[in-house]
Amino acid sequence: MPIQAAFGSKDLNPKQVQRNQELTSKLSHLYKQWGYEEVSPPNVERLETLIAGGAISDKEIVKIVADEPLGLRPEMTASIARAATTRLANKQRPLRLWATGTVFKSNEDCDGKYLVEEQLQSGVELIGISGVNAEVELLYLLLEALNILKIRDLDNPILLIGHKSLFNLILKDLNGKVTKNIENFLSNFDLINIENHITDSDVKQKLKEVLKIRGNPKNVLDSLESIYGRNNIFNELKRLFNIIEPIASTHGVKIQLDPTYLSHFDLYTGLIFELTCKYNYCPKIIARGGRYDELINIFSETNKEETGAGFSFSIDNIREMQEEISSIKDRQEKVLIAYNDNKLYQDALILQSQLHDKGVIAMVELNPCETKSLAKEISIKRSFDRVEWIS
Repeated sequence: MPIQAAFGSKDLNPKQVQRNQELTSKLSHLYKQWGYEEVSPPNVERLETLIAGGAISDKEIVKIVADEPLGLRPEMTASIARAATTRLANKQRPLRLWATGTVFKSNEDCDGKYLVEEQLQSGVELIGISGVNAEVELLYLLLEALNILKIRDLDNPILLIGHKSLFNLILKDLNGKVTKNIENFLSNFDLINIENHITDSDVKQKLKEVLKIRGNPKNVLDSLESIYGRNNIFNELKRLFNIIEPIASTHGVKIQLDPTYLSHFDLYTGLIFELTCKYNYCPKIIARGGRYDELINIFSETNKEETGAGFSFSIDNIREMQEEISSIKDRQEKVLIAYNDNKLYQDALILQSQLHDKGVIAMVELNPCETKSLAKEISIKRSFDRVEWIS
């Protein structure tokens, strides 16, 4: 049996490599236009950096056998945050940095075997801006990138936004009885476990109502304000959406606010977002990001008021999505020509020639079909797009 690539790793053909290069080149040009400078974080880092203060489980890190605890990076934000607070500590703020590279994640399958997932990413980090203007710039840049990546309305792009402060506001109703499981129940919209694990009936009912509140940002914020009263986070988010929603609309992007949305890696302490597109009738995540002030202060020994936010694109996911769309667009129509009498066979051949001249794939059924419905059945079984019937 021939030796295959490791499961989860990327073994790309020349066309896929070229497409990845085209995508990353377009993004790097855009980043530079916005004033971002390229950095190159290491593939191999100390585990204490990679776990990002406990935000990332060491089970998800591909470890390396060495004299000190080392691993392959599962994402690039922690490495860039470390560099920003050490080698780049004296550089004028704000820091605008971008990077492109491969990340590695360790997954466990249903049989308990560990697998390596490999992904090419490209993204930016904005360090040193604490106000909402940082999120506005990042989201604007994210939306601008959709144009150069040729992601349009047909891809049904949706920008899902959450905020850790909204999530924490909801958790206050639990009176300090918050566990990681309950956080997961909320973020995963797990109504069954909420029903089984929360005993206070009033709290349970309120949480069920909150889980239904998602969608249009204005409607969501108005609903939350009616439940929890006035809060600065509502005003901050209203300002953000007033700026971003018109921009998103011009790019054909729908914005949804979900107060219980959390990212897989628990890096973010403020705004959290992900961009999804339609792919084979299922959403495909093509970008993720958010604010990570606490993470960057883990690495800073002098400035404990450092701030940071950023996002990254999944280049492989974008390429795969566009390959699928391209294959559908490039696919030629396939026609079956059928008839109900041998005398019509010559007419079928003439029609076949006419269709070939138009660039259509056309084949003649060599045996007569008694009815048009029978010809349609044959065409479906043989994956034809339609039937040309001669009678």
